[in-house]
Amino acid sequence: MAEEPGFDFQVISPAHVVLRERVTSLIVPGARGAVGFWAEHAPMLVALAPGVVKYRGAGPGASGFKLLAVAGGFFEFSPDGQATLLADTAELPGEIDVARAEAALQRARKRLARPTEETDISRAEVALQRAQARLRAAGKQ
Repeated sequence: MAEEPGFDFQVISPAHVVLRERVTSLIVPGARGAVGFWAEHAPMLVALAPGVVKYRGAGPGASGFKLLAVAGGFFEFSPDGQATLLADTAELPGEIDVARAEAALQRARKRLARPTEETDISRAEVALQRAQARLRAAGKQ
């Protein structure tokens, strides 16, 4: 059985390189909806929304999608077939503090359920999306 063609994928946050891996496919949370990529995809630049990146590793033994939480940024699939995600923040499942993410989710829900004059609705909605993404990536939602 022939191996699926792959491409290099890297995730970079301001703090460090979060991930470098050869993958066969990935799905990013675009600001206008999810966008999928495979080897030899057309070049593209995508603004990201807070959400979960799903990617499938290349090579023997690779199966199923792996997850990564991002809180916005940009994704580029370059003309030379390189995939680069520049994230405001990015976390692998093992790096996520689940208790902190659950507390952030509850705070955001409370702000949205009972807003005051001082409540920044847009900021609360982004906080909610970010917390949900972290929990989904950690397998808790």
